[in-house]
Amino acid sequence: MRLSGWMCAAVAGALVAVSPTPANADAPIDPLVGAPGLGDPYYPLDGNGGYDVQHYDVAIDYDPPTHWLTGTTKISATATQGLARFNLDFAGPQLRMVTVNQLPAAFERNGEHELTVTPLLPLLPGLPFIVTVDYAGPAVNTEGEGWTFAPSGGAFVAGEPHSATSWYPLNDTPLDKATFALHATVPAEWEVVSNGVRTENVLRGDKRAVSWVSTKPVVGYLTTVAIDKFDYLEQRRANGTPLVSAFAPDAQEQRETEQRLPEILDFIESLYGPYPFDTAGGIYLDADIGFSLETQTRPLYAPMIDLQTVVHEIAHQWWGDWVSVRHWSDICLNECFASYTADYLWPERMAGRNVDDDYRETIRRSRDNAKFWSIPLENPGAGNEFTSVYYRGPLFLHALRKQIGDAVFFPAVRDFLAAHAYGNASMPEFRAFVQSRSPMNLVGFFDAWLNRTELPPEEYLFPGWSASPGL
Repeated sequence: MRLSGWMCAAVAGALVAVSPTPANADAPIDPLVGAPGLGDPYYPLDGNGGYDVQHYDVAIDYDPPTHWLTGTTKISATATQGLARFNLDFAGPQLRMVTVNQLPAAFERNGEHELTVTPLLPLLPGLPFIVTVDYAGPAVNTEGEGWTFAPSGGAFVAGEPHSATSWYPLNDTPLDKATFALHATVPAEWEVVSNGVRTENVLRGDKRAVSWVSTKPVVGYLTTVAIDKFDYLEQRRANGTPLVSAFAPDAQEQRETEQRLPEILDFIESLYGPYPFDTAGGIYLDADIGFSLETQTRPLYAPMIDLQTVVHEIAHQWWGDWVSVRHWSDICLNECFASYTADYLWPERMAGRNVDDDYRETIRRSRDNAKFWSIPLENPGAGNEFTSVYYRGPLFLHALRKQIGDAVFFPAVRDFLAAHAYGNASMPEFRAFVQSRSPMNLVGFFDAWLNRTELPPEEYLFPGWSASPGL
């Protein structure tokens, strides 16, 4: 995610921590009931226990004039324990029916997003099962936490860390990635864009049927559907990878920026390894949304973005999409690297900018600003995930690069990604991995930059520099 200017200014000034809602640790554990949450330190009721999802097959019919959404989601999963009852995460329209293995199941909605399902027959551990959920009702405009309505009458889904529950039921946690397919039906004059490869786009009478398939596992908030009167830009990388980008009616001015996508992919691939997906692109919006988002293979872009925003969101295809956080307290893995790639590495390597000077100037301006250093990069606290990672994150990574040297830094981050391919990683794992590649003791450096809430000591602010002139 990259914040638009007005939103970035807002989060920089509003640095108030929000206490997470604790799970009920005293509740008795039923061995045949899947846990209603996975204990994320910030969002303890996100995700559900007792099963592992392999694939989501989402079919929706959406009518833009009325915002009416009809959906059927089939979830293919494997029970990891005996299950007489389990939960899904869903905050979308009214439910019509739930079946498990084609047999009717009892269901109940509770809390903000919990859907409790009781199958007719208990599920046995280790065996696959299919949950089918039918629902219908109006999509609700949440403006950045799910559905957002566009000025043209179209609509799209965006939000981090939550958005998917607004349009399909799922196990809403980064820890349970799954492949994904969308089959959407809309009035014929509308277009539908989503993640992955488009496998169908046909007219059937006064309706358009569109399918998109993601063959690599994806986290829920990284899925999207965008419905508008899009115009397309289709390109190919030198290796043949298809690039499909869509532009809302008032976003056509961004075509020139998106034409540089092959160049951007080549650049980031040179840093972090081969592009991990079989397609790429972008969805350029003209709605009033305050952020762009790294939806997998095809990021969503807010109006009036710049080239560095595109570099940021494409860097997320490695940091956040290919390798995702274990918990939301690990958010620096996503945002620190995306910000460093866009704000330091691209200007340095592609424009010849002296980013050491940029670093020094930022330190000079912020060294006496206590608020700038008040939120730690590792475990910033619920509600503060999208704050310091943007403005302190690039400084941390540039200092780390200076501390251990380019010959260690770039192979280490590249190998770290490869070691966690299509999975999850944490900040402690990153620290341990980098330490394993460097002969110097990095404990003090990491603590000063990641855990403390004050300006790091000079030895960690300027490692590898002989002096810090003018500071």
